This record gives sequence, structure tokens and C-alpha cells, in this order.
Amino acid sequence: MMSGKVAIVAGFGDVGKGSAASLRQSGARVMVTEADPICALQAAMEGYEVVLMDEAIKGADIVVTATGNKDIVTADHMRDMKDRAILCNIGHFDNEIQVEALKNYKWDEIKPQVHEVTKPDKKRIILLAEGRLVNLGCATGHPSFVMSASFTNQTIAQIELWNNSEKYEKKVYVLPKHLDEKVATLHLEKVGAKLTKLSKEQADYISVDTKGPFKPDTYRY
Repeated sequence: MMSGKVAIVAGFGDVGKGSAASLRQSGARVMVTEADPICALQAAMEGYEVVLMDEAIKGADIVVTATGNKDIVTADHMRDMKDRAILCNIGHFDNEIQVEALKNYKWDEIKPQVHEVTKPDKKRIILLAEGRLVNLGCATGHPSFVMSASFTNQTIAQIELWNNSEKYEKKVYVLPKHLDEKVATLHLEKVGAKLTKLSKEQADYISVDTKGPFKPDTYRY
């Protein structure tokens, strides 16, 4: 049960935002650590307490790393963690957490991908997926609907490159917004969404086409 538990999410990028929201929806009291001042301000404006890992980890019941960086939870941090605190990573490889610092401790496998690591002071850490990506190690990955959107993006991108190869140099591009909108449109029916249609006058008023794209390329969702 997560209700009432204190959780720390390290990193408030796309993955951290989703992790923090999910923990909050489950009743946890969520704190965030951030190095980016913009992301830190976003977290604060959404009602999360923005803290330092060094100070907050002592009272945390759940710690989730989601930074894409290394050494986010160090050996010193883990020494300070309370008994049976849960530790996991959803942001990067297993070096977000200094798992190697735990290798000489006593490990008990509670169930597949869930280990109870006993520290010298007899306090235990519940480590998920050995510090690797927890959504893959302890679950079945992304939901099929999310994968559908991802694969549709890839398929439409390949079709676009095949049909209009002369438009593109050999470099990485963001999917054109009209194709991004097409991917979203293809998935609306599945979630029971009905799309409002702009009149010609409405479209002209905001300087778009009635068929899209509906936002400039600079727009950030």
C-alpha cells in the first residue's frame, strides 16, 4: 500500500513527471529532486516539494530514480535509508543507483526481480530489478496502447521518408507536426474521444488549416 508513504522521485523530466503523478494518485506523499531549475519550478508549481536527496532520503519509504544520469542514489544515501525502504530505477541503466556498493551485503530474493538487501546495521533495502528499468524488470513494459502510438509513429515516419526522401538530409528529425497529429487522430476512437471540427472562419482566425496542423512547430505540449 502506497497511501501515506513518503516517496522521492529523482528527476522531473517526462518519466519523472509520470512517476510522480502515479505515486501521488496512489496516495503517496511525493517529493522531487531536480538539477534543472525549469523542471524544479514545474515540480514546485504542481505542488511537489523540491528537496535534496542528501536530506530527504532518510525519511523516504520509496525512492525512484528517473534522471538518465549516474550516481543519483549513492552508497552514502543507501546507508541512510530507513528499514525496508523500496528503491528502484525507471530512468536509465543500473548505474543511476550504485548497486555495486550493495554486492557484499546479504541478498534475499523475495520473488523474481525483488531483493531484500540487508545492510551491516541490519536495516534492509527492498531493491527492485537490481536497479535496472523497473517497468521492464518488474512489469511487462509499456501498455499495448502506448506501443501502438509508438509503432504508428515509426511506421508513418518510414512512409514519409520513402515518399519524400528528397526533403530530408541525413540527420535526425522531429516527426512533422501534421504526421504527429495523424498518429493522435488514429487513436482517438479507441479512447472514445470526439474531435471538434473548426469552421473555415475559426481556422482563418488562428491562422491554421481546417485539417491541421493546429499548432506551430514551436508549440510545446
